[in-house]
Amino acid sequence: MIQLSVIIVNYNSKFYLKSCLESVNDASRNLNVEIIVIDNDSSDGSYEFIISDFPQITWIQNSENLGFSKANNIAFQKSSGKYILFVNPDVIVSQTALEELYVFSENQQNLGAIGVRMTDEHGNYRLESKRNIPNPSNTFSKLFSYLKFFSKNIQSKGYYNVSISEYEIGKIEILTGAFFWVSGKVYEEAGGFDESYFMYGEDIDLSYTILRLGYQNYYYGKSTVVHYKGKSTVKNKQYYQRFFGAMKIFIKKYYSRPYYLYILLLTGLNVRYYLALTLDKLKKK
Repeated sequence: MIQLSVIIVNYNSKFYLKSCLESVNDASRNLNVEIIVIDNDSSDGSYEFIISDFPQITWIQNSENLGFSKANNIAFQKSSGKYILFVNPDVIVSQTALEELYVFSENQQNLGAIGVRMTDEHGNYRLESKRNIPNPSNTFSKLFSYLKFFSKNIQSKGYYNVSISEYEIGKIEILTGAFFWVSGKVYEEAGGFDESYFMYGEDIDLSYTILRLGYQNYYYGKSTVVHYKGKSTVKNKQYYQRFFGAMKIFIKKYYSRPYYLYILLLTGLNVRYYLALTLDKLKKK
């Protein structure tokens, strides 16, 4: 029996992908694990760079960039593990993480999904490791937290879960797609990642969907992974369109009523989008 299927969506990240695969291999020694890499039409020679060192992996090659959600759903259909780990190629998995999560999962009732403690490459804790369900108040706070005339603490007002310490284990609402552990049964019942999201926001939506189905999501702070977040992402106009476009999909899906609230949130998103473009242009001058 395959205990765990590890699914990685790759797009022009061959060096990060190699390090990720090495860490997954090291963490899989005492588990029956299959690894599936689905490539979104990379142009950096990812397949040739990877496959000679990792001939045991299943490689799915897309002829175009299908986005994060659709690629993961395609790979899931090829998987056979009891549990699924969706992990970004720019993540380094600690040696004990997979075994610990497997044991934890086997001892939970009504398990939904699990996230872990994430740090950057310098060991700094990433707040997005545990989040709350976005609502009008905390979404607004999050959107404008990066502007200097707002308090530095505003981004922790409700958007991030601060009731559980970073090293604890506890129930939470929203996980990040960079490291998303879920049972195959629950993922299938939830319908997988919503393919309306090309990239960004799909992890929030899936976490929320799992909760609405009556399952419980967990934060497992005893395991740590390193996430080189954004190292392979170019923050250009397309990036901002996808990022804020994902947030628009979420509010339309869950906050379209009352209508005045939806319009208020939509206006805030549009303002923040144009501010982001303007600030980015100023930085490049």
